[in-house]
Amino acid sequence: MLHITALEKLVHEMSRLPGIGPKTAQRLAYFILKSETEFPERLSEALLRVRAEVHECPRCFNFTDADLCRYCLDVHRTDDALCVVEEPSDIMRIESSGAFRGRYHVLHGAISPLEGIGPKELKIHELIDRVDAGLRGESPVIKEIILALDADLEGDTTILYLAKQLQGKGLKLSRIAHGVPIGSDIDFIDDRTMGRALQNRVEL
Repeated sequence: MLHITALEKLVHEMSRLPGIGPKTAQRLAYFILKSETEFPERLSEALLRVRAEVHECPRCFNFTDADLCRYCLDVHRTDDALCVVEEPSDIMRIESSGAFRGRYHVLHGAISPLEGIGPKELKIHELIDRVDAGLRGESPVIKEIILALDADLEGDTTILYLAKQLQGKGLKLSRIAHGVPIGSDIDFIDDRTMGRALQNRVEL
C-alpha cells in the first residue's frame, strides 16, 4: 500500500480548495509548517468551529452563526425588493457597492445539466415559497426581484428558468447589467461582453 506522508496529505487537501493549484497548495503547506507553534492549532480550531457553528439562514440561505443572518435581521432594509444570488460570497460584493438595501436569497449554485445540477438541487422552490407567502399575506409582499447571477451559460439558463417560474406573480423582474467595466480599454473587451454592453446601453 502506498504510504502518503503527512505533508503530502496536507498539500493534497489544500489543492482541493477552489483556485488553489498544486504549487500554491505546496506553498501554503510549507507556510503552515514554518509558522509559529500556535498557528496550526488556531487554524484547526477555526476550521472545526466554523464547521460546528455556521449554518444556512433558514430565510435567505446565506451563511450565519445566528438564528437568522444579519441581512434578514436588519430592520432598516426594505422587504419589497429581493436580490437573488448564486453564492453567499456574492452578497458581500453587492453590499460593497452600497447600491442595494433590500433582502437577499441565495440559490447555492446555478442550473448546470452537465454537472447534474437541476432546479431541485438549488433553493429555487424556497424562492417561489417566499414570493407566494407574500401574496398570501403571511409575510411582507415582494414587489421586485433582481437576479444577480453570473453572466455565463449556467447563469443565463437559471435566469430563464426563474423568469418562467415567477411569471404572472405581479413582480418587477430584472437582472443586473453586464458590460464594459469602468476604466477598461475597449480594445481588450471580448465579443460576449461587448454584446451585453450594447444591449444594456443607456440613453444620454
